[in-house]
Amino acid sequence: MSETVFEQTLDHPIEQVWGVHATPGIVTRLTPGFTRVRLLQEAGNLKSGLTRMRFPGGVVWEGKHDPGFYRPLVAASDGRLAHVDSPAQFSDVCATPGVGSTFGWRHVHSFQDVGAGGGTILRDRITTNAPSFVADQLLKGVFGYRQTQLAGDLKHLQQARGWAGESTGEMTIAVTGATGAVGTQLCALLQLAGHRVIRLSRNPQPLIDEANARPGGAAVHYRRWDPDHPAEDLLADVDAVVHLAGSSIAGRFTDEHLAKVAGSRIEPTRKLSELAARTDRVHTFVSASAVGFYGPDASEPVDESAPADESSTLGRIVRDWEAATEPAVAAGLRVVQVRTGLVMAAGTALLDLLTAQAKLGGGALGSGQQFFPWIAMNDLVDIYHRALTDPMLHGPVNAVAPGIVRNQEFMATLAEVGGNPLIPRGLRGKLQVPVPAAGPRLLLGEDGAAELALADQNVRPTVLTDMGHEFRTPELADALRHELGKNPARALQS
Repeated sequence: MSETVFEQTLDHPIEQVWGVHATPGIVTRLTPGFTRVRLLQEAGNLKSGLTRMRFPGGVVWEGKHDPGFYRPLVAASDGRLAHVDSPAQFSDVCATPGVGSTFGWRHVHSFQDVGAGGGTILRDRITTNAPSFVADQLLKGVFGYRQTQLAGDLKHLQQARGWAGESTGEMTIAVTGATGAVGTQLCALLQLAGHRVIRLSRNPQPLIDEANARPGGAAVHYRRWDPDHPAEDLLADVDAVVHLAGSSIAGRFTDEHLAKVAGSRIEPTRKLSELAARTDRVHTFVSASAVGFYGPDASEPVDESAPADESSTLGRIVRDWEAATEPAVAAGLRVVQVRTGLVMAAGTALLDLLTAQAKLGGGALGSGQQFFPWIAMNDLVDIYHRALTDPMLHGPVNAVAPGIVRNQEFMATLAEVGGNPLIPRGLRGKLQVPVPAAGPRLLLGEDGAAELALADQNVRPTVLTDMGHEFRTPELADALRHELGKNPARALQS
């Protein structure tokens, strides 16, 4: 049996650090995409709750919180929460039959008040049956991710409390597309911020059955949503709406594919916007959008004031998609359209494909000189959170990183961070072989390649930078290292 300990000092009071760990959404936020783990059920409490995850290969991991190791925070004499005798803690053990006895997993999370400075020392102590060097190698990337993610979320939540909209307190927020990559992370972040989240789904019953499958799990709220005929009372108890749903844009630009892309966005957005406009309680409507609004030939810097590219297929679709929010605008709701760039998130098709390309030595697409408007997943969900809660934000917002790069630089950076481990760092980006433009054209068709893979989009997040918005990872290398687990934590002992 081996023991591995990771330690992190956080510049936040112990009650806040403990509090986010006791809030639904924390498991999703701390689970790296590169592990390919899917959360089935989150523990409903730290004392005796049950978390269930599906690992690659179909193995279901059941993490049972152990009441015998539970030491909660107690009220101190000054009114703060602190454990006076020893660090507060909770623990989970693997309860999956066969798996638990094989791996012998126990994870003790302990929280210690730094003192007058108001900070917190968080220690993660893991004991397993694996040899120490194996445990260290398997865990250091995961806990490096967890440490960065937790610190970033706590800082973001602190910043969000300073936005005027947060003074309204808890909101009920309805989210379409909630089970997608962006929706999953956004819902979890909104829960950490104290909001009630209702996931709108075309067919929620299997999701409800799976999410609330076992005792000890946190409640997950789903509601049936018919995009063509939304129920009149769908939003009756809702304060704000986030509309993310829509079929994937990626694919050959056939008439059938483009009709599906447009049909899944324009009319469903209009109908939901009209419903929000008729519902007295709803005051904010946030809709997904895309940088395709600017077309594929935006080599000069463009910001939110630029018009749609009427000559491109995606430009026209995104223009009409945004126009479909007009009923909510006309009714006086605060409406934000989040024009999203290329989202960097491990475990998603885009970054998985590009990382595989980099590992195989593939380099820039075509000339490689086209601008690549990327955005880290964390920054994207932060922007959605701000769009929901900051009353100063309205209209189109470019959700792209300020550190924009050309495709050639993107692929070289990706190769250095997540490329072939057999090639020394410093050489990976230099040994790449460019991918001829004929490759994307073969896969996506002439128009699809031009508007997706080879698009030149020098998009700037002017609205956000003018507001002083702070991006977690404005530079590409930092974002990729986090998403791909390349910021390993250092074990204190093993």
